[in-house]
Amino acid sequence: MKKLSILILFTLSTLALHAQESFINEVNYPYLDKLIATAKRNYPEVKVRIAQINAAKAALTQSKVAWLDAITASYIYSPKNSLNLTNPTFFNGYQIGFSVNLGTLLAKPFATRSAKEAVNIAQYQQQQYYLTIEATVKRLYFTYLEAQADLRNRARAVTDGEIAVKQLKYTFQKGETTFHDYNEALTSLYNQNSFKVQSELSILTAKANLEEFLGVKLEEVK
Repeated sequence: MKKLSILILFTLSTLALHAQESFINEVNYPYLDKLIATAKRNYPEVKVRIAQINAAKAALTQSKVAWLDAITASYIYSPKNSLNLTNPTFFNGYQIGFSVNLGTLLAKPFATRSAKEAVNIAQYQQQQYYLTIEATVKRLYFTYLEAQADLRNRARAVTDGEIAVKQLKYTFQKGETTFHDYNEALTSLYNQNSFKVQSELSILTAKANLEEFLGVKLEEVK
């Protein structure tokens, strides 16, 4: 009877390895929003997108005032007491003249329109990347929570395995359990500890991946 109860405990410990703990209730959506906002504020690629928008806006402003390039101003100074027999003039003093390059002037509206579209493209690209950032942060956050849940699962399996080994060792020493059963329990406990170490590594990896997008330590996001 005692051996049966130990085997049942050992079986439950093994099943705990396969029973994935749900982490749905641990999802903190306000905290997730803070993570997304932090990534949008700190991730270098986001700053690149903002710089591209600013550059496109500067080019648009430059295009709007560039129509002056089509107009050329000049002046001529004719002293009042001078006599120019080669190019006689009827006016004395300063004379101002303007010339217009029609080709350049007619091209300016198209250049301005192109600059406006460049601003729109830069803004659309930023909006698209914001969506990418949100999806990536959500995925990495969920992966991090999953790793935490898996570690708790593994830790319980190790605890149950230690209890089973302890009881099997006691019954083995009394001759109530075979060495084969005791050895299998030890092997299972060794495997459970290995799985636990792998889960710990998964948590560290998931945390590092998330912090790469945040630009700060996860603990700094309050």
